[in-house]
Amino acid sequence: MIDIYTEKKESKDWIIQSDLYFNLNTGNEEMTQNEKELIQQVDDAKLTSDKHIETKYGLGTIRNLSSGCKTLLNIVKHPDKVVCVEECGPNVLKIIFAMDNIKIYMSRPSLADIPDSAKFRFNDSDVVTGSKGYNAWWSREYERRETDDL
Repeated sequence: MIDIYTEKKESKDWIIQSDLYFNLNTGNEEMTQNEKELIQQVDDAKLTSDKHIETKYGLGTIRNLSSGCKTLLNIVKHPDKVVCVEECGPNVLKIIFAMDNIKIYMSRPSLADIPDSAKFRFNDSDVVTGSKGYNAWWSREYERRETDDL
């Protein structure tokens, strides 16, 4: 189950500025083999032992990873936190939506491939399954926002 929150909260358990959080925290942590493979998959980059990345564009530091890749690593390394995914593209969202037992924040829907088996719980309340459930929930949410003048 993926918990999705659509209203922003200020809390130590929330990562709203994913890029900054990664640069100050996650990027300083040791990366597992799985996390190195995610870096390769998302950014086509190889993480070296001294925290540099090798890409087709040359050598950089781990801080040069894309915002989407940083967000994904924040989710993987800190599954107890709610992580903002609004800077993620469809390539990263496809990976995120195939995960389980994570918490994310998004104030609007994003286009991405969603597995039919994916389960979402919106705002600790409504549980839906797959892309049909995801899209139907967002349609109702936009109707509610229009009705409530939000």
